[in-house]
Amino acid sequence: MNMKKSWIVWGIVIFLFLAVAMWLKSGYNNMVTMNEGVSGQWKQVEVAYQARMDKTKNLLEIVKGAANFEKSTLQAVMEARSKATSIQINADNLTPEKLAEFQKAQAGFGSSLGRLMAVAENYPQLQAVQSFRDFQAQYEGMENRISVERRKFNEVVQAYNTYIRRFPNNLLSGMFGFDKKAYFASDEKAKDAPDIKF
Repeated sequence: MNMKKSWIVWGIVIFLFLAVAMWLKSGYNNMVTMNEGVSGQWKQVEVAYQARMDKTKNLLEIVKGAANFEKSTLQAVMEARSKATSIQINADNLTPEKLAEFQKAQAGFGSSLGRLMAVAENYPQLQAVQSFRDFQAQYEGMENRISVERRKFNEVVQAYNTYIRRFPNNLLSGMFGFDKKAYFASDEKAKDAPDIKF
């Protein structure tokens, strides 16, 4: 009778050990998969921003060639582009501070590029250049793609953050070093609606 109880106890211990091992394996693998999803979507965000950078490099050359173009506006865009391209973030270290720095640089570049496009409307010789018109046509699409990739990134980050913070996954995430990722936030200026005056 004692021998039978011993086998039952060992069977329960082995079953519990296997259940915990399966839970650890499943939870860890899900976190790795979701973390890779965040990294992959971050790369898509970078690709969208890089496409804008690549296209604007050509735009800046076109604008430089326009006679009497406002040099200060062009210089501001070139400086903002340089600053935005200098900030690199590793997908494994997406802290709120680093993402805010990246976002600030990209917003500065986007703002200066928008001013350049607005000022360019006053230069008929620039408007006549086919490559400038092509860029104008592609500009909205580039900005839309950036917006879409940022939204997708926030969705993937939300799923990841929720998963690692829920019990009992929060025990695993702390044990294996899976940290919360930062979101893209709206620009502070976007909260202030422009005043419309007639």
